Amino acid sequence: MMVPTEPRTYGNYIDGLWAASVSGNIEASINPADRHETVGYCQKSGQEDLDRAVAAARRAALIWRRLSAPARGDFLFKAANVLESRLDDIAETMTREMGKTLPEARGETARGVAILRYYAGEGMRKHGDVIPSTDPDGLMFTTRASLGVVGLITPWNFPVAIPIWKIAPALVYGNTVVFKPAQDTAITAAKVVECFAEAGLPYGVLNLVTGAGSVIGQGIIDHPGIDGISFTGSDGVGKKVALGAVARGAKYQLEMGGKNPVIVCNDADLDLAVDAVISGGLKSTGQKCTCTSRVIVMSGVYETFKDKLLHKVRQIKVGPGMVQDTWMGPCASENQMQTVLSYIDKGTAEGATLLHGGGRMQGEGYEQGFYVLPTLFENVNPDMVIAQEEIFGPVLALLKVDTLEEALNVANGSRYGLSASVFTRDVGRAMTFIREMDAGLVRINAESAGVELQAPFGGMKQSSSGSREQGQAAIEFYTSIKTVFMKS
Repeated sequence: MMVPTEPRTYGNYIDGLWAASVSGNIEASINPADRHETVGYCQKSGQEDLDRAVAAARRAALIWRRLSAPARGDFLFKAANVLESRLDDIAETMTREMGKTLPEARGETARGVAILRYYAGEGMRKHGDVIPSTDPDGLMFTTRASLGVVGLITPWNFPVAIPIWKIAPALVYGNTVVFKPAQDTAITAAKVVECFAEAGLPYGVLNLVTGAGSVIGQGIIDHPGIDGISFTGSDGVGKKVALGAVARGAKYQLEMGGKNPVIVCNDADLDLAVDAVISGGLKSTGQKCTCTSRVIVMSGVYETFKDKLLHKVRQIKVGPGMVQDTWMGPCASENQMQTVLSYIDKGTAEGATLLHGGGRMQGEGYEQGFYVLPTLFENVNPDMVIAQEEIFGPVLALLKVDTLEEALNVANGSRYGLSASVFTRDVGRAMTFIREMDAGLVRINAESAGVELQAPFGGMKQSSSGSREQGQAAIEFYTSIKTVFMKS
């Protein structure tokens, strides 16, 4: 286990060099399990820093895209090996910086390694097709052209996996990158970028600029030197990305969260469903865009399911992510904790019945961190705030229905459409769910959270801009199709 040392100050990474921001201003990253521990310091950058990063990326773009795709993939293989060698250090930094339990942080970092290797292999896969031409002397085919410079804006909840599943395809498909991570996890982001630097990535191909979203994030949206923007975060900020990108003709990709339902049918394996709801809704302290938030249960099994769920929820061990037997850590920041508590208050005020939790953890040093009890409500109406808005915390809302049709109406009664699950032994019900559920990811007899890295990921309605991340689908955003006609 990493022994905490004197907090280090991390610079921006621009044109192959680590450097302080022009202003020299820095910001502390605080351990949410213990607000008195500083994990490190990151830069509070300004527009001049961003301009330098974009200029470096533009200078590197022509040389980078001229490399063969297999050669670009080789750099990702090298970066994967470096990340793997630093897995424990980066995972422990992640746990100390945003509160995720250490086993989850290790799993996420290992996923980052796998993502890099997957996209390294993309360098050897086909990127075009031959198309028949009506001209007997002509040859027509498609190839792919990189966008140029892409700006990547990432959240704090998956500080390794999400940046890497954006950076890796951006690079292998021939783009250069300006990367702005969430300030709450900027130290973890810097350590990820160190892996690319150690892998020998040419200067200017990947640039890291840390700072406030209102400054660096908005700067990426508005910057004329950035050709595409991939954003993961709140729907409010995502809409600003879309409006800014459209105004200047930049390509954009948005993933903006969800209000993800699980439907439990009368014929479900209730023990399986309970375990999946707890894992999908409360693991990572409910801080996943695919986390279970609404649990829609048919009346015939409602009471039995509720009792089983309550029994399991009461056994959850909450504590610091670095402690071995901790199952659920703190919220990632004080602001996030206060947001979650405000939604719990709204649920109570609207008349939902609080079955468990409902406040901050007390005693045993919990007051030093940002801990919220795992919380369970029942008697929740579909139009209540806690059934409509993304909470991003360990809060589950139980809703009772009589039929699958009613369950689907409730499940689809949200502006989001990211992920959803159903628990049933009936193939017909499963097929109806697949057909009728308005979500980009649907799962049968499995938790709502999570997607495999080789599969397309994204949502419907206000969860997404429509284009997909991960898997081979990522090529659709990071490149444009170029149609070629040749005649001798």
